[in-house]
Formats: sequence, structure tokens, C-alpha cells
Amino acid sequence: MKKKIIIFLIIILVIILGMFGLYFYELTPVSKVDETVTFNASGSTRKVINDLSDAKLIKNKYASLIYAKLHSNLVIKAGTYELNRNNSTEEIFKIITGNNAIKDTINVTFTEGKRVVDYAKIISDKFGYSEEEVLSTMSDSSYLNELIKKYSFLSKDILNSDIYYPLEGYLFPDTYEFYKDASIKSIIEKMLDKTGKVLDNYSTSLNSSSFNIHEILTIASIIENESMFDEDRSNVSQVIYKRLSLNMSLGMDVTTYYGAKKTLSEKLTSSDLNEKNAYNTRNTDFIGLPVSPICNPSKKAINAALNPSDTDYLYFYADVYGKDGKEYVGKLHFAKTYQEFQNLIRKYS
Repeated sequence: MKKKIIIFLIIILVIILGMFGLYFYELTPVSKVDETVTFNASGSTRKVINDLSDAKLIKNKYASLIYAKLHSNLVIKAGTYELNRNNSTEEIFKIITGNNAIKDTINVTFTEGKRVVDYAKIISDKFGYSEEEVLSTMSDSSYLNELIKKYSFLSKDILNSDIYYPLEGYLFPDTYEFYKDASIKSIIEKMLDKTGKVLDNYSTSLNSSSFNIHEILTIASIIENESMFDEDRSNVSQVIYKRLSLNMSLGMDVTTYYGAKKTLSEKLTSSDLNEKNAYNTRNTDFIGLPVSPICNPSKKAINAALNPSDTDYLYFYADVYGKDGKEYVGKLHFAKTYQEFQNLIRKYS
């Protein structure tokens, strides 16, 4: 009789140990493969565990329910999480009960050729900051000095008091993913990070150029606004360098628009054309480059600024109205002499 009781107890013990073993096994990862899964936790603990089971992130929802009961001090926090199929149930619960939720993000597009003021409006619309707040942050001298220390491509050139917006030309146009609660500074610095990566691709050309980065970006910004077509960019670049080498006024309308703080769709007045400011190259007394970029240029414009065409043009004129019968409007036509330039004006104006 005693022997039967002992055998019975052993069987019970084996069953209990087996159940414990099974329980702990069911809490192990569903896979050894490193595979990240975005998971949204919401609702009751039971619902979250059911969702984890449906997502194949846990082996056994009943074992997980027991785990949750035994660890009632762990409270699941609603949110979106990055979990892995090689996470154990214990690791998953640590993640979804901690401060590990992924913040909601949004994609924001900044178009090439647009100005800092345009970007400030986009940031205001997407994140709720006022445009004035954004522009104030971008112009804060102490913050600018911090950025100069952080980014090698930024120099004291951006602190010139004649510059309208110090970071003009340095915020690379692209589509970015930001947290919805991103700070103005984090937005600025993410864009500057991208600028740094783009400029790294041109490090050899930049180092060998007789112009510094600030000047190259200024040239690129003029190219960006003056040329609508890719095939025109390198020729515009060549015209800029040729005029600079001759100490001739650049005479670029787009710089006058910027100096007058007008959009390119507005009309320039004779007063705008003759005004003396740090940007207006249409003023014949203005020799050299504007004090800063006039927009945020694309990679193609930067490339053109570093690789002007091997031509000898001195002038160009836009086919504004498409009078040559072709569908495109804004195609540039180039000339080597003033007489050729006058002929272009008669033909395309």
C-alpha cells in the first residue's frame, strides 16, 4: 500500500514538473530568427495576449495569461511597439509594460528650390509651431554657433548680419520621417544631417574648389532657381563662373527676387532691380556672389555648381512663353556675345 502511494506521488510530481516544464517552454520565443514585428497594444490584457498570439509573437496564449496573472504588477501600456519573434514572453511583457512605445511618425516633404520661409510654413502646418517661432530658432545666434561646432560644413559665413536667413541653402530638400512631437531643433538637425551626407559625396570636388562650401551652395541655389531643366544646369553654372572670373555683374533675376523678398511668381519693379542689398545681382554695381544661398538646392544643382559645362557662354535667356512652338516653357537658350543675347531676347520675348 505504501509503495502504491509513493508511486502515485511520484506520478503526481512528474505531472506537476511536466506541467511546469511545459509552462516555461510555452513562454520561450516562437523563433530563433531575428525578425522585427510592429505590434499595436490596445485594450484589455486578454485582448493584447490574443493579439500577440494572432501575430505569432507568443507560443501559447494560455501560458501568457498565467504569466500575466502571476505578474499583476506589470501593466500593459497602450501604444505601438517593435517586438521580435525571438523575444520570450517575459521580454515582450517588459517591452509592452515599459516606456518603449514607438512614437507616432509623419512623413514631411521639403521641395528643392524653396526658401527657408517656405520650409518654416511647412513645419508650422505639420507640427503646430508658429512660423515666427521656427524662423526665430533658425536665426538664434547661440543656437547657430552650436550648429557650427557640430557640423563641419557650417562656418561663420552664416553669421553675416546681411543674411536674411542663416540656414538658407543648408536644409537639404527631401522627404523625411519625423516624430509627430519633434522639436524644431530636431527637425533642423535631421535636415542638416542629410546635407552633411550629401556633401560628403562631393568631398574631393569641394576640397579642390577655389570656392568654399558657402559659396558653392550659393552658386547651386542660383542654378536651382534659374534652370527648370536638368540639361541647362551645367551651362548656367558655367555662365556664373565666367562672369565671376570677368568681375562682371551676375545679373541673375532670381537673386533680385530674393533680395526684394518676392516670390518668383511676382513681378519685379524697376525699384527692385536697382535696389542695393546683399543679394541683388541685377544692380550693375553688384559684383560677385550674393551674401548667401537664395534657396535650398537639390543634389543636381550642387553637382552642377561643382561641374560647370566646358562651354564659353556669357548670357542666357528663357523661352518664357514657348514661342518657338515647343511645349516646354522656361527652356534656356545660351549666347556667347551680347549681340547673340539680343537676338535671343527678340526671338523669345
